[in-house]
Amino acid sequence: MVDVKICGLSTLDSIDAAIDAGADLIGLVFYSRSPRHVSVQQAKTLADHARGRAKIVALIVDADDVALQDINKYVAPDLYQAHGSETPQRVLEICALTGKPVIKAIKVGDIKDIAKAADYAGKASLILYDAKAPETLANALPGGNGLAFDWNLLGSSRQSEGFILSGGLSPDNVAKAIRVTGAPIVDVSSGVEFAPGKKDLGLIRKFIEAAKAA
Repeated sequence: MVDVKICGLSTLDSIDAAIDAGADLIGLVFYSRSPRHVSVQQAKTLADHARGRAKIVALIVDADDVALQDINKYVAPDLYQAHGSETPQRVLEICALTGKPVIKAIKVGDIKDIAKAADYAGKASLILYDAKAPETLANALPGGNGLAFDWNLLGSSRQSEGFILSGGLSPDNVAKAIRVTGAPIVDVSSGVEFAPGKKDLGLIRKFIEAAKAA
């Protein structure tokens, strides 16, 4: 069965809705420009509420060592998700500094972008494929823009070690996305929101049900 990650959670109600519906991972965003950003103290409360019920993922964007140490100390996530321009060497540094596995996000526009995942082999624990925002998109974020990429590009990238599929997923299209890509893990944020950063508890449940049934 497919694992599901609900990202950008910021309330106890949304944490409960995700976990009660069967979410395997929950994502907390540490990026001040994002409408889903949470402070370390907010994240600590959310993580403590979820701990032992789902894996906790800290999403970071080119975070420095001081920020990582604060997150590690107070939030104690199970994994980090490097969603910026982190190099393979930086991914290794994050692993060494935190003692936690790192998911590396690869932003996909064409097949050449997918090939970049090979640079992180043996360094990142998992690759997350997300849609690359077009240059014309105003105020684009590193992720959570609600855009999908051509899932057929992943047809040749079905690897035994697995990957996470993200970008533009919703309750309506996640089953098709899983069929096309063979993704063992799917990730959603804006696709289960009624406004930027505001999760719709009903959509969270529908997304998880659709993914688990695919």
